[in-house]
Amino acid sequence: MISSRRKARELAMQTLFYLDTGAVKPESAMAMFCQNFNPSPKFLPFYQTLVEGVILKKAEIDALIERFSSNWKISRMSGVDRNVLRVAVFEMLFCDDIPPKVSINEAIDVGKKYGTEESGAFINGILDSIHLALKKQTTDGTAAERSEAAPSLKQETP
Repeated sequence: MISSRRKARELAMQTLFYLDTGAVKPESAMAMFCQNFNPSPKFLPFYQTLVEGVILKKAEIDALIERFSSNWKISRMSGVDRNVLRVAVFEMLFCDDIPPKVSINEAIDVGKKYGTEESGAFINGILDSIHLALKKQTTDGTAAERSEAAPSLKQETP
C-alpha cells in the first residue's frame, strides 16, 4: 500500500507539472486538482505544504537545482524530473521532520514511476550533490541549519 506522504508527493509533482504548462494560475491549479482527483484528507495537508512551498521558493529551489545539475538548465529538464527535484529540494531545505535521505529515496522512486529510464539516476545525482553540499555547510546537519545554509549553496562550486 502506498504511504500517504508518497501519494502527496506524487500529486504535488503532478500539480507542479501542470503549473509548468502556464495554463492555470497556482491558486486555481490546486483547487482544480483536488476537485478532479478528490485526494484523501490524510495527505491533503502535506500535499498543500509541498505545492505552496515549491511555488513560494521556486526561484531559490530552481537556482540550487541548476547549480548542481552539471550544466542542465531547469527549462531543459523533463517536466517530471524538474518537478520531482523541486519537491525533494523543498523537503530537504524546509521540512525539518524529514531526513534528507528519505526525500532523496522518495524522489528517486517517484521519478522512476513517472519519468524515463534515466530519471532515477539523474534525480539521484543532483539530489546527492545538494545533500553533500548541505552537510558540508552545516556543523551538525540539523534541518534548521539546512534551510539557513541554502542561499549560500548557490554560490558554492559543486
